[in-house]
Amino acid sequence: MKGLIENRFGLLALVLVALGALYGVAFVSRPAPVPPKTAQKVKTAVESVSMVCPDPGGGRLSVITPPAEQGAGSGAATVEQMKGGKPLATLDKVGALWRKDVPLRTRPVTVAGMGAAAAGLEAAQTTRVTSGALRGLSGVRCVEPGAEAWFIGPGPAAADITLHLANSDEAAADVAVMIYAGEGPVLSDRGNGMVIKPGEYREVKLRDLAPSPLVMAVQVTTSGGRVAAAVRASLGEGRGVDWLPAAAPPSTRVVVPGIPGSAGQRELYVATPGERDAVVQVKAVLKDGSYALKNKETVEVPAGSTTTLDLTTGVGGQAGALVLTADQPIVAGMRMTGTGSRQDAAFTAGAAPIDLGSVVADGGPGGKSAKSGGQQSRLVLSAPFGAATVRIRILPQNGAPAAPVEVALPAARSKEIKLNPPAGSGSGFAVHVMPVAGSGPVYGGRVLSEDTPEGVLLTVQPLAQARIWALVPVTAEWPGAVLP
Repeated sequence: MKGLIENRFGLLALVLVALGALYGVAFVSRPAPVPPKTAQKVKTAVESVSMVCPDPGGGRLSVITPPAEQGAGSGAATVEQMKGGKPLATLDKVGALWRKDVPLRTRPVTVAGMGAAAAGLEAAQTTRVTSGALRGLSGVRCVEPGAEAWFIGPGPAAADITLHLANSDEAAADVAVMIYAGEGPVLSDRGNGMVIKPGEYREVKLRDLAPSPLVMAVQVTTSGGRVAAAVRASLGEGRGVDWLPAAAPPSTRVVVPGIPGSAGQRELYVATPGERDAVVQVKAVLKDGSYALKNKETVEVPAGSTTTLDLTTGVGGQAGALVLTADQPIVAGMRMTGTGSRQDAAFTAGAAPIDLGSVVADGGPGGKSAKSGGQQSRLVLSAPFGAATVRIRILPQNGAPAAPVEVALPAARSKEIKLNPPAGSGSGFAVHVMPVAGSGPVYGGRVLSEDTPEGVLLTVQPLAQARIWALVPVTAEWPGAVLP
């Protein structure tokens, strides 16, 4: 019995030794681990896009899909009034600018593109009024529906502020409006729970939600569905009118581009929607360099509020952009006025860099336009963080597109470029701006101005990322999740 027990323990020891040797050899001879690869997003052409022009009545409507970079294809864009209104156009020619003077009392217009007509589809409305309380140039990039939008500018105590909401989708949108005034957040039951039905549009006077703010930031959100939101500000007789461009969402670094190089007042708006006060550093990016403005290097913004800073003596008369750096997320924009006995106003706001290019549907009316009144068009481009080169191409309504022109932007500098249609076309035009590969971030705005006996008319459209390409995450099979 004793020998049997000893043999069993000896056999077990031999087995353990053999297993150890086997695993040791396997461990030594195993291949080196391969680090997991991070899936890169794929760049793909946009094949469907829609937008709403909130109130084009009495102005001109411009629509274009830029010449295709990814090759020819089929597709079309439609332009039609909302709520069952009549179609205005069907566009199937890529690279051709469509423009139309729209009668007064025209309902909001939807612009939708499919296939090749969708990649880069842009639309804009521009209105010119020479007398009365609404005297001025006003324009806005037609709005793509979304679940959130930000605006910043004067409040209802300083201007007549109208929020335009339009639902071009097939599902109802449940909309809430939040206002951040100079004295803090403004809560109103009237701004919550607004249901915008499919095909419905609505105008909301913000004085009905918050009558007292002199300045404000507005956040429009949806808890269900999507809505196209736009805000129009009328500052009163002889003080100007324009649309507030959509502002970049709260961030600790905001670039406010498209400041025109003309005389007039420059007023910065900054809001801190969070629960902590923000200290904001302000730098100007101008023709001769980037630097803090004397005695205006910083601005403190209490939590949940909006404040202003007069920068007329800092950037007045100089084209450029502002770079704001804060210790808390902020939203920012600027009001600019023209000169003269009767002023006009224009607005710009924080914007994203145009890494994938930008298309401006209304680049200008053309030198021979009977209704232009001698309007001038300019691009203000800025490269605040690194040198860049962009290609600018004019796409006229009539005639062949001009050859692209390259413009170099030194690091921490801005440039103002005058825009004209190609010789002989004498027509309105669109603009396509594309950074060259390897360029630093580029920001900009298109400025329209007009000299009149009473004063300068002015409107600004910040450059937005073109809807030409989309970055789509790579999909792959993964056994980590199993559907029931």
